[in-house]
Amino acid sequence: MSFLLRVHAKLYEGSDGRIGHRILGVPTLLLRTTGRRSGQTRTNALVYALDGEDYLVVASKGGSDQPPAWLHNLEANLAVEIQVGRERRASTARVIEQSDPDYARLWKVVNENNRDRYSAYQQQTTRPIPIVAISPS
Repeated sequence: MSFLLRVHAKLYEGSDGRIGHRILGVPTLLLRTTGRRSGQTRTNALVYALDGEDYLVVASKGGSDQPPAWLHNLEANLAVEIQVGRERRASTARVIEQSDPDYARLWKVVNENNRDRYSAYQQQTTRPIPIVAISPS
């Protein structure tokens, strides 16, 4: 599956968003963060859901006990760029943990959007899986 996800990300980025927004049957964006050590731009294709103007992504890493690297980069620098289709937007991210009063509502939104995959991922790990709200500037 990780090979398929890498191919999807390359196709999305290489086509400048012409291909890839809905290639896996769910809406996908490109999240660009700055590497916390390297300072280089890192790009990840992530399933998203909308909550008003905010784009919601989930730091699940497929239910891994380790969070995805992009989450560490984002926590070090909340200024990110998202690309939805061909549109790129400077944005600000906010990490939403399970202790946040809005977490349960947002979890329902993202989980239903991704066909209950996130609940399955959460069952695979004891790590609380955070949600990230991305607000375009």
